[in-house]
Amino acid sequence: EVYFIEFNNVSSVTQASGVISAITKGSGKVFRKYELVPGTSSLTENINANVQNGTVYYAQELSIILNKLQANTRNEILLLAKNILVAVVGDANGKYWYLGKVAGINLTGGSGATGTAQGDRSGYTLTFSAMEAELAPEVNSSIIAGLLT
Repeated sequence: EVYFIEFNNVSSVTQASGVISAITKGSGKVFRKYELVPGTSSLTENINANVQNGTVYYAQELSIILNKLQANTRNEILLLAKNILVAVVGDANGKYWYLGKVAGINLTGGSGATGTAQGDRSGYTLTFSAMEAELAPEVNSSIIAGLLT
């Protein structure tokens, strides 16, 4: 699963030792939850270092699959593409990760396809990208339910 909210709608994040224990949202603002089909989506963090310059940053890439081409999904994608976001990603190990903490995460690519054969996917593949100074912090699972309220 993945939760998105506009970057500017998060007013503060409480983090210690690489774990987020609180996310404060603007009044009336909520994360939008997307249930993902198991085994179809992924999160990758690439370490980019330049020894000569003494610099390092982490490229976060989230790839998600949304099955079925339909108008409401299309409309959601249009909104996601128009905003700088943050994302909370749930992985297969029951852990949650916060993407785009400092600079936000953006929809940077994707496609929609009908498929050809009867068993082919009809749906969208979306890629979100961020560049951060640190690896994504873990989000304490006890605060996940509060993202939607």
